[in-house]
Amino acid sequence: MKKILVINPGSTSTKFAVYHDEKCVFEQTLRHQAEELAPYPNVASQYEFRKSTILNALAAENIEPKFDIVVGRGGLLHPVESGAIEVNDQMLDELRVAKYGEHACNLGALIGIDIARACGCKAIIADPVVVDELNDIARITGCPELPKRSILHALNQKAIARRYAEEVGKPYETVNVVVAHLGGGISVSAHCQGRIIDTNNALGGNGPFTPERTGTLPARELVDLCYSGKFTHDEMKKKLVGKGGLMALMGVNDARAVHEMAKKGDEKAMLVFNAMAYNVAKEIGAMSVVMNGKVDAILITGGIAYNEYFVKYITDMVQFIAPVKAYPGEDELGALASNGLRVLNGEHCQQYK
Repeated sequence: MKKILVINPGSTSTKFAVYHDEKCVFEQTLRHQAEELAPYPNVASQYEFRKSTILNALAAENIEPKFDIVVGRGGLLHPVESGAIEVNDQMLDELRVAKYGEHACNLGALIGIDIARACGCKAIIADPVVVDELNDIARITGCPELPKRSILHALNQKAIARRYAEEVGKPYETVNVVVAHLGGGISVSAHCQGRIIDTNNALGGNGPFTPERTGTLPARELVDLCYSGKFTHDEMKKKLVGKGGLMALMGVNDARAVHEMAKKGDEKAMLVFNAMAYNVAKEIGAMSVVMNGKVDAILITGGIAYNEYFVKYITDMVQFIAPVKAYPGEDELGALASNGLRVLNGEHCQQYK
């Protein structure tokens, strides 16, 4: 039996679980209040605090912190291939200084390596948000200083695509699917025979607007807004990620709350809610074109996929392309554990360079 610890840090929570092979034997989500995190000047400085909360929670359940592998959610690094990547000093150095950006997912490796070293096992990350399998043609934009970047919910998208392939009795490497992850961020990607050949940049980039991100904006007007003198550099970045999307349009970053407003007769809420679904459907259409329309299925996942109205709106627009199947929620902990088990069973683990 292989003992696996998986760690998935979020902006205000730390999710973790213990697996024995494929079976989850303990799972917990630790919520962090704003005042708890306020003393820490940046994400990396939170790692000792968050590590302690995990170890304390394990101790409270009489779970000894001895594991065969520790798997953390991957952070913002340079582009990497899909799969498991061993945590090393170069990765840790880059995450500590947020070389490629600051996000709570950077903590996965930082916390994981400390726990792994204490019990003498390997620490890995798996399918981080910077997984890059794009076709070269997808990288080209009209501005050479701003090539397209691959930033997406790779961990959950890969897991859902593999799950669908297993359900239809085919290897993931033989199917063509469009996967739409709908959460605080939204990523829509073309999975072509085992590779994500195109996707929107889900973090401050292009694509549909989300509960708190603006998605694609009119470029010229955005430049004018940046130089209007009304906003600082940091304020503009916050408008794109954190205070954009539903937050800017409706004052809340919860899609469920906006739908409730709509059901109570708020016409603006209904228009905005529909617009978010409309934009997701448009992006699904674009990713279908990338695969020349040869799409086996369209898979909808993430927290917003629990909303049947939202899923139906998208389905009505795109079902002419391929069958639509919803996989509500995300099982990122399970996906991390599966990657850890595959490494323990001898699957290749990349070296970060």
